[in-house]
Amino acid sequence: MHLNEQWFTEILDNSGTAFSLKIHSRLHVEKTPYQQIEIYDTEQFGKLMAIDGCTMLTTRDNFLYHEMMSHPVLYTHQRPAHVVIIGGGDCGTLQAVLQHAEVEQAWQIDIDERVTRLSEQYFPELCTSNNDPRAELLFADGIQWIKDADENSIDVIIVDSTDPVGPAEGLFSEAFYRDCLRALKVDGVFVQQSESPLLHMDIIKPMHATMRKAGFNHTRTLTFPQCIYPSGWWSCTLASQQNTLDQIRTDDINARDFETQYYNAEIHHAAMALPEFMKKQLSQEK
Repeated sequence: MHLNEQWFTEILDNSGTAFSLKIHSRLHVEKTPYQQIEIYDTEQFGKLMAIDGCTMLTTRDNFLYHEMMSHPVLYTHQRPAHVVIIGGGDCGTLQAVLQHAEVEQAWQIDIDERVTRLSEQYFPELCTSNNDPRAELLFADGIQWIKDADENSIDVIIVDSTDPVGPAEGLFSEAFYRDCLRALKVDGVFVQQSESPLLHMDIIKPMHATMRKAGFNHTRTLTFPQCIYPSGWWSCTLASQQNTLDQIRTDDINARDFETQYYNAEIHHAAMALPEFMKKQLSQEK
């Protein structure tokens, strides 16, 4: 990360790229036991949260990520009553999940409570569902929580994590996927943010292989734009033991009683279409 008086810049040496936002001021900085969190006021993107020098979310474009991490997986499941979010401390994914009336209970497990408390202060629009009676916010190790979860008890698991380095590295492991498979019902669906298709096929390709080795029979990557993340093009990867992941509840999407800014049935279908280079590489893992 590079910072001067006018610009926040995330430098990605391994890809030879960088992303910058012009800022008015730095509003907050603190070092928690887990990471450094910074909040900025930007010129064009509203508030910015950065963790360990990496852009996490902005006021202007977070809807892209939060909608695509929640609505596709929930509309792929036939009745997602019990949902677990690992990470997601900014609460945007939780808010999107609880827009679905069929969700009876949603657990959000993030190890760093300060992410949530700072989001409540600086991104209150993402935290309007924090007091929903269906929501339970837990500040704990998500890997251990899943390991301790009852077998066949969860319909959907959403892993809304940082990149697969440091504390988040274990969220991309075969052992974690096996624990998720055990906790999910047989028709349950798992989804995880899976980095940039343009820059990180070395993460996405082995992710499919590891999920299948852990016992998931079906895997599928969806892509979507996310301009503040490396390359501006992001993805999430779904996995299931029984659900083939290609049948979505289109009628329910079209009849939904809440508004979205990006997601709709056409976007869902389009996101499942992969460019040739991804199809070729991922077909080798099946």
